Amino acid sequence: MASDQRPAPLGLIILLMAMSAIGPVSLNILVPATPAMAVLFNTSLGTVQLTLSLYLFGLAISQLFLGPLSDRFGRKPVLVTGLCITAVASFGAMFSTSIGMLIAFRTLQALGASSGLVIGRAIIRDLYSRERAAAMIGLVTTVMVVAPMLSPTIGGAIDTHLGWEYTFALVGGAAALVTLWILVALPETRPDHVTGGGLRYILGESRELFASRRFLGYVLVCALGTSSYFALLGAAPHIVVSLMARTSAEFGLWFMLTAGSFMVGNFITTRTVQRYGIDRMIGVGLAFQMAGAIATIAAVGLFPDAGPWTVFVPQIAMSVGNGIFLPNCVAGAVSVRPQAAGTASGITGFLQMATGAAAAQVMGYLVATATTAMPLAIVMAVVSAAATGAFFVFLRRRI
Repeated sequence: MASDQRPAPLGLIILLMAMSAIGPVSLNILVPATPAMAVLFNTSLGTVQLTLSLYLFGLAISQLFLGPLSDRFGRKPVLVTGLCITAVASFGAMFSTSIGMLIAFRTLQALGASSGLVIGRAIIRDLYSRERAAAMIGLVTTVMVVAPMLSPTIGGAIDTHLGWEYTFALVGGAAALVTLWILVALPETRPDHVTGGGLRYILGESRELFASRRFLGYVLVCALGTSSYFALLGAAPHIVVSLMARTSAEFGLWFMLTAGSFMVGNFITTRTVQRYGIDRMIGVGLAFQMAGAIATIAAVGLFPDAGPWTVFVPQIAMSVGNGIFLPNCVAGAVSVRPQAAGTASGITGFLQMATGAAAAQVMGYLVATATTAMPLAIVMAVVSAAATGAFFVFLRRRI
């Protein structure tokens, strides 16, 4: 049973951070190399963009099944299987000789990498109640985001000095090490009364979850709100490297500002959610995001040739907002039916990543013919407004 009084074991929290970081690191570390890969494989930017969007799609699909499987078979065995798949696929991608081969291994890599994300959230809900779970998810994400924050910088440096292939060697080695750590140190947290996992169970629990206005609200805000971040991932490398003629390493440095701001939002959540509640915190996060989206349109419109700051400085507010509302949305979604925390986490992750994949791929095509960052600014404003609308329709009355 979840308890607010039970102290969080430090070793468990660090392990949750490590296994949850595998997916975001694998996603972000290749981003700075995408313009160069288009040249290397003699293909279009849109085709190379599939290494990002199909990775996100793989994260989405696998979460839909990994969550219920962890309800049925336990958190630990599903985690181990998923991360083993990621390690093998990463080393396969390292030796890819065509863009098609790389995309295939990249998609397989994502199928396992999502296990740490979706099951980590379920483990936290196994151990803690609603508001405490939001604080713990925020805590895990705060430290976990250090790795995704640094990974574009590391990926840019590896691409510049060694080649993009070695980014996969790093990810594969990390996945293998975390798998061994799980085998040695992770206790099984799934409650004994949770025994779902079959198709009938998945359909039944999904039906109950989607019948809940609260669940719909949390999932929609999560998916729509975070798609602004994925739109940035899909567009910013081309904008900074191709349109603004900056290096992939410089892009990685600018991206650190975005990730650091996200950490600030996570920290705010861990310090305040148990006092103000998750629904109010979601509203605060969306206010930050809308302010940043409007500022992006203004900066790009007024200073179209001023450089990366027009995109990344307004991202400070947007990323703080993401860091506030995301852990609260996840905690709310997995608390609607605690007996199906894995299923709820899987559905939430699926919709978040599927929406993100669509946003990233669309942005890859929109910016390919753009001369400024305005298409990105407009898309981020639209999805932020949609997330805010979902909040007022489904969740506002609970504050």
